[in-house]
Amino acid sequence: MRAGVVAGVVAILFFCYWRQSQSVPLTSDGAGNVLQAWDMLHGNLLLHHWWVSDVSFYTTELPQYMLIETLLGLGTQVVHVAAAMTYTLLVLLAALLAKGRAQGWPGLARALLAGGLMLAPQFSATGILLLSPDHTGTAVPLLVIWLLIDRADGADPGGRTQKPPGTPRSRGGSPPPRTALASLALVPVLVGLGFLWTMVADSDVLLTGIVPLVLVCAWRACPGLIRGGERPAPRWYELSLAGAAAVAGVAGSLAPRVISALGGYRESHVGTDTDLSQLPHNAWVTLRAFLDLLGANVFDTNTNSVIEFVFVALHLAGAIVVVWALGVAASRFFRFGELIVPVFAVAIVFNLGAFLVSPHARDLLGAREMAGVLPLSAVLAGRTLGIRIFGPRALGQRAKAWSAPVLAVVMAGYLGAFGYGAAQSSVPPANEPLATWLMMHRLSDGLAGYWLANSTTVDTRGRVIVSAVTLGNGGQLVPYQWETDDANYNPSLHDANFVVTDGPDSLPGLQQAAVLAFGSPLRTFHTSGYTIMVWNTNLLTKLG
Repeated sequence: MRAGVVAGVVAILFFCYWRQSQSVPLTSDGAGNVLQAWDMLHGNLLLHHWWVSDVSFYTTELPQYMLIETLLGLGTQVVHVAAAMTYTLLVLLAALLAKGRAQGWPGLARALLAGGLMLAPQFSATGILLLSPDHTGTAVPLLVIWLLIDRADGADPGGRTQKPPGTPRSRGGSPPPRTALASLALVPVLVGLGFLWTMVADSDVLLTGIVPLVLVCAWRACPGLIRGGERPAPRWYELSLAGAAAVAGVAGSLAPRVISALGGYRESHVGTDTDLSQLPHNAWVTLRAFLDLLGANVFDTNTNSVIEFVFVALHLAGAIVVVWALGVAASRFFRFGELIVPVFAVAIVFNLGAFLVSPHARDLLGAREMAGVLPLSAVLAGRTLGIRIFGPRALGQRAKAWSAPVLAVVMAGYLGAFGYGAAQSSVPPANEPLATWLMMHRLSDGLAGYWLANSTTVDTRGRVIVSAVTLGNGGQLVPYQWETDDANYNPSLHDANFVVTDGPDSLPGLQQAAVLAFGSPLRTFHTSGYTIMVWNTNLLTKLG
């Protein structure tokens, strides 16, 4: 019976998130990842000749995409299915991790709060949480790593299950057997491998996991700094966790260089300069981005939709709970207790602070850089406040008369928002009209600006290859080295004879640069806002 209920919940979550994901069109970013996974599936495991973005997703989303492509083939649905799968896993893992060792109603209360906070992503955050890889998926292996740590913390070195924090322990008993100590010593090794695996894909795990774990473990190891409570794990064990995480961070930062040296993919880089004069603006964007991730961004909600505004306003309760949980974690920082509470609190603060001073805080699209704050916040709230909010005292006679109705309204609002997201109409992929026109006119290889390139290729299931170009020094056309395959620009392998300009998000100045580089086109077509210029020569031979 329990297995059937869980399976039903998983199916409902997946279906609703898949539906909400389809309400946002796939762009060239996600399409590039689809093409990379397709290439890996066909033998190019190191992604020879590929330029990836500043984040490779090489060991996280790309293997997931390969699995889905094995079943569905090349196409836009790969991204939507993967996004729904990832977010469903995040909700379940957050609930399971928040539950921890607690049993019965206390454990259920923790899980309900964590899962509930993540249940209904704000519609405006769909492109961040339920579409292309954008750091959200990195939280899946992170939570798995913490499940391992949490389960290990749940047993003492003798292999006996620990009692909940605050329960006195007996000082007697025999010393732990060597096999139990060896098992506990294996945990840091597995944690280090897990962090290394994740770090290869996304260095964002430095802020969401590695650095907070190292700092908190080092802090707890210093005699006298933390006095209250009972140490739940030996000092050597926590220091081993910190050491393993630090080694993984260093090794993971070197991994992309090693892969590149072996002939594999190369990472592109973006500027990270900090402009302190923009701090007031960045602070305002950071607040809105934080609320956006929690589904509570009332400042950027569609005010023409009353129901959407109501759902978002009700999500403010979740934001208040997260801030409350951070306060509780801060009050416990100088006491021994569950390691996960101070680490997750530090990780949230670090992510918000890093985003605040980064160039990504220019607009709300940059919220993807701190997407990990959502599952971290949900788990922290569940751990610290689940029993307070959903426990017998919160719902019983000792509660104020208004607390139960308010809680019921908020819960109904979250469920309503969950259904509202799933009820949104599906939209076609970006540049679908262009893809259809190119196939009808049997044009199979050409060039375009980045936002018209990968998405069109995936829209046609690879029947038309559109490679991205940009303007180099002096205004000449050159390959765009971001989510692109250098092999597509090789004139001995490809024969590109058209250039797409003047479409949505087209590259400014591309039409003039194309005429300058390739001469006057043989024919020029205009359709659905796009301009397609066709030559009778291989344009790749003249590409800079």
